[in-house]
Amino acid sequence: MTGFATAAVAVGQTTLNLELRTVNSRFLDLHFRLPDELRVAEPLLREQITGALSRGKVDCRGGLQTGGDSARELALSAPLLARLVALDASVRDALPDAAPLSVAEVLRWPGMLGDEAVSAEALLEAAGRAVRQALGELTASRQREGVRLAAMLMERVTRMRELVAQVTPRVPEVVQEYQAKLTQRLQEAIGSADDERIRTEVGLFAVRIDVAEELNRLSAHLEEVERILSKGGSAGKRLDFLMQELNREANTLASKSVAQDVGNVAMELKLLIEQMREQVQNIE
Repeated sequence: MTGFATAAVAVGQTTLNLELRTVNSRFLDLHFRLPDELRVAEPLLREQITGALSRGKVDCRGGLQTGGDSARELALSAPLLARLVALDASVRDALPDAAPLSVAEVLRWPGMLGDEAVSAEALLEAAGRAVRQALGELTASRQREGVRLAAMLMERVTRMRELVAQVTPRVPEVVQEYQAKLTQRLQEAIGSADDERIRTEVGLFAVRIDVAEELNRLSAHLEEVERILSKGGSAGKRLDFLMQELNREANTLASKSVAQDVGNVAMELKLLIEQMREQVQNIE
């Protein structure tokens, strides 16, 4: 199911931003786009996401943002500068030809302007908070979409039930009509309406075109779809299996049909099942 969520967690002077995007997929497919500083948090993010989601292609993007220079006063770290000067002198005593540190190199030194590096532990803690916050928002969004999809599926189930109820009383009539027509054709072909061969052939064909069993199975599968949708929770894979079973019965109904109205019902059932199958791929 599709979804989008963001979260931002402060870590000292730094803000950890996390973004989750999901699109439809039959299986869970994770993709991470993280800066090197956040790679340490990828196993934690993967664990949290797989624990909350079971289907969908998920893009997880993260980033670290420090406060802008305009929002704070820049100042050199005196203790760090003193240590750096001492180390520079020691190196040049040992290596007289070594070039001294430039002003640009000093200013770029980690922590020289007060931008202390964020520890791995702090990043992990912030990443955990951010992903839980984003997953909460994402799950709520997907649940709202799930409610809409369930309503659409229930509409299709109701229509399919109407079609099954419409065609069920016609089954005995269709069989009798076909038996009479086949008996007449065989009688014209081989001459005797009482011939044992005719009765045998008519009986065999009557069994082959009887679709009562397929209609019963369709009704049973529709009841199971309703039960799963009413129960809620994770249902995508079970519904996917039921769509295959419904499609199998509808195909058999279509292949056995010898009456135009029954064939039309079979085709409409197949169309409704295909519409449901496409949406079932989106359900968690």
